[in-house]
Amino acid sequence: MAVVTIDEALDWIHSRLKFNIRPGLSRVSALLDLLDHPEQHLSMIHVAGTNGKGSTVAFVRSIFMKAGLKKVASYTSPFIETFGERMAINTQPMPDDKIIEYVNLLQPLVAQLDADEKLTGITEFEIITAMGFKYFYDEKVDLAVIEVGLGGLMDSTNVIQPEVCAITTIGLDHVDILGKTYEAIAAQKAGIIKEGIPVVSGNIGPEALAVIQKTAQEHHSQLFEFKKAYKIEVLKDECFNFTNDHLNLIRIEKSLLGFHQIENAAMAIEIADLYAQRVGIPLTEVAIREGLASAYWPARMEQIAESPLTLLDGAHNVHAMKRMLENLKKEQSGKKITILFSAITTKDIRHMIEMLNSVENGQLILTTFDHPKALSLNDFAEYAADGVQYVGDWRKEILDIRRKCQVDDIFLITGSLYFSSQVREFLLKNL
Repeated sequence: MAVVTIDEALDWIHSRLKFNIRPGLSRVSALLDLLDHPEQHLSMIHVAGTNGKGSTVAFVRSIFMKAGLKKVASYTSPFIETFGERMAINTQPMPDDKIIEYVNLLQPLVAQLDADEKLTGITEFEIITAMGFKYFYDEKVDLAVIEVGLGGLMDSTNVIQPEVCAITTIGLDHVDILGKTYEAIAAQKAGIIKEGIPVVSGNIGPEALAVIQKTAQEHHSQLFEFKKAYKIEVLKDECFNFTNDHLNLIRIEKSLLGFHQIENAAMAIEIADLYAQRVGIPLTEVAIREGLASAYWPARMEQIAESPLTLLDGAHNVHAMKRMLENLKKEQSGKKITILFSAITTKDIRHMIEMLNSVENGQLILTTFDHPKALSLNDFAEYAADGVQYVGDWRKEILDIRRKCQVDDIFLITGSLYFSSQVREFLLKNL
């Protein structure tokens, strides 16, 4: 039966499995085959990594919009504001009517594949990936910047043949799926490296980097490493200088807060520079500067309000939490800080709570939110720590905290990106 409303379309998408018990690319490849492989006609950049990939995608997208490309698409996850932002063109989310149109296109194709025991069980992410590629092809985009969903090697996006690959960071996240060591996770991320396609690496530790270096060599792919192929010099006010073999950019400004975003911005310059060289389009210093200064990526050290300073950051794993707290320390300067935190139970919650509870002049408050895997009220006792408070209604708590805070206090809301998405929607409506 054809879907008519956006709610019906999203209900069908969400009704599919999150993960298939048989990992692999056969199902998404079969679905794309029924769509005549739209991904084979797209010019793409592929970005993997534990953290930083979304921000890097946002920077790259913005640079090429400023460089004059008429349609720059991006495929990201999860969404923060609307479902359609996962498949955006020039930062504009895929419209609801298009989502409905493509669901009606895909439903009978998925049913056809479900009848095949070797291809049954196409997942939500596989469907969204195929939908995104079809949408970008139909809209004749000039460039599609594709963020890996999970890992790389077996990720649904890994059916593409990009012009440039990139791996931002390697951290211990999704260890139940990707492996329990840096080397194992790096092997999964490095799975996006294609024969002869250049790959850019971010600030990655030696154990993981060695795996990426070996994989690149095996695929005859030139590796452009952070601090080797391209370098940065960090300046005051979160500005930086950038150099590679032919660019020398002085005092670059970026739109996204946090010193870690300097690394993401520098990586975006290197990616954009390589892509422009490979496809033969001009990339000016003005486009790079304006692109980095205007990039938009919500819930990443995002300032939601002042008096008190209210920050929202989706630091959803230990690696991201460490970087977030490093940035927070530079902002804090002895100020009192209240932290509201929630996460999904597949993450290393205990370690993140320990990190947050150690913040100087900090008060940590745990809460729950609407998600099937969210930290629940019943879990609070398991994570009990000295001085930590627990609340069930985060909406009421946010308003109470802002009323009680002094003008120069800091209020940080952090944890799961799913939590950040719900909080952001609430704050924008109630502040």
